Amino acid sequence: MRSLFLLLVTFFLSCNKEDDDQAIPDTEYKQRMRELVISISRYAKSVNPGFLIIPQNGIELVSSNAEGSGPPHTAYLAAIDANGQEDLLYGYDNDNQATSADRASYLTGYLNIAKDAGKKILVTDYCSTPSKMDQSYHENNRSGFISFAADQRELSNIPAYPGSPYNENNTNINSLAEAKNFLYLLNTENFASRSLFIKAVQATNYDVLITDLFFTDGTSFSASEISELKRKKNGGRRLVISYISIGEAENYRYYWNADWNNNKPAWMDMENPDWPGNFKVKYWEPEWQQIIFGNNISYIKRISDAGFDGAYLDIIDAFEFYEK
Repeated sequence: MRSLFLLLVTFFLSCNKEDDDQAIPDTEYKQRMRELVISISRYAKSVNPGFLIIPQNGIELVSSNAEGSGPPHTAYLAAIDANGQEDLLYGYDNDNQATSADRASYLTGYLNIAKDAGKKILVTDYCSTPSKMDQSYHENNRSGFISFAADQRELSNIPAYPGSPYNENNTNINSLAEAKNFLYLLNTENFASRSLFIKAVQATNYDVLITDLFFTDGTSFSASEISELKRKKNGGRRLVISYISIGEAENYRYYWNADWNNNKPAWMDMENPDWPGNFKVKYWEPEWQQIIFGNNISYIKRISDAGFDGAYLDIIDAFEFYEK
């Protein structure tokens, strides 16, 4: 009888643990990331109603149960204007290597949820062989996505191939819906000066530029410089979007406190082994969120004040770290 009782208790606890394990990823870590993105969007759009919010990766958040089988998460989708996705067709395991068909299909299922909700999809594939770059552009276009084939992971150059942007056009781009291509030029270290960086971008006809608020010397771009970056070579206007990491703290950013080198705040976690100087954060903690948005010295306010058209939110998939 006692053995039967213990067996029943063990079974009950096991069932509850399974329920808890299933609940934690969605109701805790995934949902907290959704809430952060929604809060950023509300704040940014209260400052500038036309400000664009584009999360990169973490695409599972568009599904209410984060498994693709549930209905779209309407509050999250209402808060964002597009989705960015890396490695959809190339680069998931290794750069210039095709992403497995299973992985690509998995990601595409979620991306289509966002696309069907009217959100633009911006895919960054990492491939350097011209034939693979051509295939990336062609396949993404066929799926209804706009894409950028980055020939190196550092995103520090304007690829020489192709010679002109895929689906190049000379129209003014006033909304993401009008964009047919984009350039992801995040790292400015290969440009000797700000003026050379601006001239290099102005010599292209990309519809959207994703770059950093800060030049490689740590100083931020001014509103007049961002205005210059918005001019395409053919005279059209482009959108300029600023990168920002909301799932990791970076020790080279203006907000970094030197004391953190020896005494990390409670909201800061381990260093990312793949990106030295980047530290996982408990992104739901108010102290971290106050750095990102909600006040006049916050990161999002600085991006808006500089004249960017929106923010490209990275490390959305930070929830994976805590789920593990």
